[in-house]
Amino acid sequence: MNRPRPHLLVVDDDEGLRELLVRYLNDNGYATAGVADGEAMKRHLASRPVDLLLLDVMLPGEDGLSLARALTAAGAPGIIMLSARGQEVDRIVGLEVGADDYLPKPFSHRELLARVAAVLRRRRPPPDAEGRSRRFGPFTVDLQAHRVTRNGEPVALSSAEFALLKVFLEHPDRVLGRDKLIELLQRDEHAPFDRMIDVRVTRLRRKIEADPAQPVYLRTVWGEGYLFSPHG
Repeated sequence: MNRPRPHLLVVDDDEGLRELLVRYLNDNGYATAGVADGEAMKRHLASRPVDLLLLDVMLPGEDGLSLARALTAAGAPGIIMLSARGQEVDRIVGLEVGADDYLPKPFSHRELLARVAAVLRRRRPPPDAEGRSRRFGPFTVDLQAHRVTRNGEPVALSSAEFALLKVFLEHPDRVLGRDKLIELLQRDEHAPFDRMIDVRVTRLRRKIEADPAQPVYLRTVWGEGYLFSPHG
C-alpha cells in the first residue's frame, strides 16, 4: 500500500514566495498548503494534521519564534524556520525555541527539499523498529512511535531532540564529543553544527532532568563531550 503524501504547511506573509513554495513542494511529492499568519496556521492545524511546518520568523501579529515555542510545548509537528536573518545567533534562537532546522533566505529549492526530507526522515520510525523500546529512570522511549513518556505521561520532544536522545540511548555510558555527535546525527539531517549540539543538549536536559543544572542522566565531561548514563 502506498504511503500517503506528507502534509506540509507554509506559513509566510510573502504571498509570492508562499505560492511558489506551495507549488514547488506539491510538484515534488508533498501535499502542501499555505497560510499568511499565525491565526490562519492555528485554524489549519485544528482542521488537519500537519507533518511539517515551514514557518517564517517575521510574521504579522504573533511572530514565528513565539509560534514555534508554543507549538513545541504542545508537541508540535516538525518545524523548519525560514528567515532573511541567517547569522548563527539567529539560528541558535530558532533552535532554542524548538525548531528542527533553520533555513536562511534566500535558499535554493534543492536545499529546501533536502532539509524537508531530513526532518521528515527523523520523524519517521525506521522499518526495523517494530516493538523496540528503551527505558531509563521513569522514562519509556518508544522508538517506533517516536514517543517519550514519564511514568506514563507524554513528554513533548521535537524530532531533533528525539534524534539526539536516540543517539545517546544507542551509545550509553560512553563519552561522545561534539564531532562524534555531529557524525551520528548527520545520518538523519543536514549538517548540524557545534553550537546546535549544545543547544539540543540544553533543551533535552530540560525535558528529562529533574534539575537541568545538576543533570543525572546527561552529564557534561568537561573538555571531552557528553555522557549519557541511563541508570543515573
